[in-house]
Order: sequence, then structure tokens, then C-alpha cells
Amino acid sequence: MGTAVAGVLLAAGEGSRFGRPKALVELDGATLAERGVAVLRAGGADPVLAVLGAARVELPGARTVHNDQWRTGMGSSLRAALRALAGGRPAEVGAVVVALADQPLIGPEAVARLIAAYRGGASVAVAAYQGKPRNPVLLAREHWPEVIATAVGDTGARAFLRARPELVTLVECGDVGSPDDIDTPGDLARITGRFTVG
Repeated sequence: MGTAVAGVLLAAGEGSRFGRPKALVELDGATLAERGVAVLRAGGADPVLAVLGAARVELPGARTVHNDQWRTGMGSSLRAALRALAGGRPAEVGAVVVALADQPLIGPEAVARLIAAYRGGASVAVAAYQGKPRNPVLLAREHWPEVIATAVGDTGARAFLRARPELVTLVECGDVGSPDDIDTPGDLARITGRFTVG
């Protein structure tokens, strides 16, 4: 079984509530897709895959996977990423950390903590903020077939996590980041304000 932990950034959506693909939205001089890739890499994930759909962008430091079914929701992007990784050499990657492009306040430390939990024996690790499970999520390779089978619509890994609560290790990350989403221009303005003061 591989010991490498890959990173997957889900960035395929069109950002219907935002008005344009969130992968292209800029925050503090970088697009959300660029920020997400950088956070995964800085947290220790390697290789990093970015799943794109509505927008096609070049992302240095990441392998891009185009999800032509992106309109069906996040589940199809997660399936595309796991299939791309599973098609690699089996010894290469033992787990994956899945992050969302529209949660830019999740820092590298959250990714590093999930990887540390995996190295400590966890096969499923979920970042928690004040005890509430959110993102990113780490999934060991042995669970990928079940995640692929249950990731439909916009649920991503949620159906798998709900069906297998006994596998989940919660990793508190509230002291190093926030899971706030950017869904609207108002969200972007609020988060940009946090960047400039904090």
C-alpha cells in the first residue's frame, strides 16, 4: 500500500450563485483554484489533482482532471479524481485529502493534521471546527470504491461518511483555519475583509 497522500481540489462548478466559476475568483492576488492547490501542497499532499469543469485553467503544481459531468454536482468531480488516482501505480498513493476551492480560509495546517492522523492509523479523517465536521476530508485508498459508488449529486463523500461513522476520526482544526464558503460576491467581500485585517 502506498504511503504518499495525494491532494484533490474540487473546483469544477460554475458558481451559479456567484455569477462565474469560483475557480477563477481572485482573493488576495490569487485565484481560489491556485490558493487551494497551494494549501494542499504546503500541507504535504503530493501529487495534487485539481478537478475542473466549467472553467479550464492551467494550475502550476497540480495535475488537472477535466470533469465533463460537472453539471451533475460535486459527486462526479470526486469520482473523477479518485478514478484518476486509482488508475495510477497501486503502490504510489495510499490516501487522498479532498478540499473545496470555495473554502479559502482552510490552511495548510489542517491538511497536515489530516495526513498526520492517517500516518497515525486513521483511514478516514475529517477536519472539524469547534467539533463540527467539515472539510477537508482524508480517505484511505481502501475506501475509494465505496466512496465512488456513493458520491452522487452534490453530496461528495458525505453519504459514505454518514454510512460509516465508525471509521471517522475527527481532527480539530478550528485553531488554524475556518471552513467559511464563498458562494456569493458578498461572501467574497466578507472573507476579503478578514484577510486585510487578519
